[in-house]
Amino acid sequence: MRYLLEPFGSPFMQRALAEALLLGAVAAVVSVFVVLRRLSFVADVLTHTVFPGVVIGFVVAGTSGIVWGASVFAVLSTVLITVLAGRSRVTEDASMAIVLTGFFAVGVVLVSRQTSFTSDLTAFLFGRILTVDRQQLVVTAVIGAAVLLLLGLLGKELLFRAFDPAGAEARGYRVLALDLVLNLVVALVVVAAVRAVGTVLVIALLVVPGAAGRLLSDRLAGITLIAVGTALLAGWLGLVASWQASVNHGLRLASGATVVLVLVLLYGVAAAIATARKVRA
Repeated sequence: MRYLLEPFGSPFMQRALAEALLLGAVAAVVSVFVVLRRLSFVADVLTHTVFPGVVIGFVVAGTSGIVWGASVFAVLSTVLITVLAGRSRVTEDASMAIVLTGFFAVGVVLVSRQTSFTSDLTAFLFGRILTVDRQQLVVTAVIGAAVLLLLGLLGKELLFRAFDPAGAEARGYRVLALDLVLNLVVALVVVAAVRAVGTVLVIALLVVPGAAGRLLSDRLAGITLIAVGTALLAGWLGLVASWQASVNHGLRLASGATVVLVLVLLYGVAAAIATARKVRA
């Protein structure tokens, strides 16, 4: 226990842990809907389309402008993806690929204009969870509360849409509006996580926990509990592993990436358990 608790004696590690747990809990709940709707590629697209907003926000207002810039582009890309996927003659995956590459290219062009191109690009793409401050914790908590409130209000409708879209439309539900809400929820998680884990690694938070839960349970409550538990455990163990390797063994490990790596390893454990269950059956 001393080995697992020692890293969190420092205030900056306590803030990093709080951020990891907040993001993990919210993203894990959203990941359940992402997995059930098979929206992993949509989540990947949204993590890249907010990138130009992150860069513009940083250029205009520094680190305090990242969330607002990302929010603007999150809403813009969400609406654009939903409309193109619902009405265009072009296939859904092609529409999303066009939006992804276009927006991401704009972000790279903008950040290349900065003198500290390499360091800025690394921070935007992979985050810096150890530099999270109290203000960022408050922003994450507010966005997380908004996400959970939306899912609480429309959870049944979103599940109905996931399992029977034709039936939902026949019952009078606006399927396009439900798709827009779910895409917006995914985008909000991306906005909350962009400073901590960056626009690339957040895709793991939005997919892996729900996928792990789906391997081990067929019930929604079970999938959600496993997803949240997996994400929380990955956040804690990832920060511990990064700290211990860097401080006690001289191996510099990026904290955000280590959290994601532990999350993927936990998914591997879930896959092994699921396989063992099939063999026994």
